[in-house]
Amino acid sequence: MKFLVVDDSATMRRIVINSLQRIGFNDTVEAGDGQEAVDRFDPSVSFVITDWNMPNMSGLDLARALRARADGANVPILMVTTRSVREDIIAAIEAGVNNYIVKPFTPQVLKEKIDTVLSAVGAA
Repeated sequence: MKFLVVDDSATMRRIVINSLQRIGFNDTVEAGDGQEAVDRFDPSVSFVITDWNMPNMSGLDLARALRARADGANVPILMVTTRSVREDIIAAIEAGVNNYIVKPFTPQVLKEKIDTVLSAVGAA
């Protein structure tokens, strides 16, 4: 399974990638914002983990852009962000995000959310 990890913070991308490696996922590609993620997205990507607040293109706009593409319409998207109010979570789901984690998080929480998303989309 190949993950696309999207965050404008290189440190946060490293934390997510290290967490993925700790739970057994080693195939990752990185992007520094939503536009770079759209440019790097291809059919080999099977899961997207994205931040919300980024320059050029937000995580919400990334989710909408992927959902509008034939090759991205069904890819699981997990948002990892500091935004935690109910309205933000609803907005993310409406944009096409499958699930949501509020920072900070543990590798175990990341694994649980990935498993939940994969079960919901029938990939697990």
